[in-house]
Amino acid sequence: MSQVGGISSDQLKQFIERIENLEQEKANIAEDIREVYAEAKYNGFDPKIMRSVLKIRKMDSSEREEHEYILDTYLIALGMAVEKAAPKAPSNANESEEAA
Repeated sequence: MSQVGGISSDQLKQFIERIENLEQEKANIAEDIREVYAEAKYNGFDPKIMRSVLKIRKMDSSEREEHEYILDTYLIALGMAVEKAAPKAPSNANESEEAA
């Protein structure tokens, strides 16, 4: 094992090669994902909406509820949505208001 300036060049080379391999795998996976979106689009699905659905699916239910509440509130404030009724506040927001 050679040392240069207190650094193990063999160990450094191994780390660099591992990172390069992982970066290549990441690029391959990204290409696979692009192909799935292209196939979905070809079959009539909207990739932009699909990305939104994936983002929402990653959220837990309380985070999703809060996100929807805030989005509805902003859309109503900007006159971009018809106010049917006051948006339902997420359950954790009600608890924090009661505690105040």
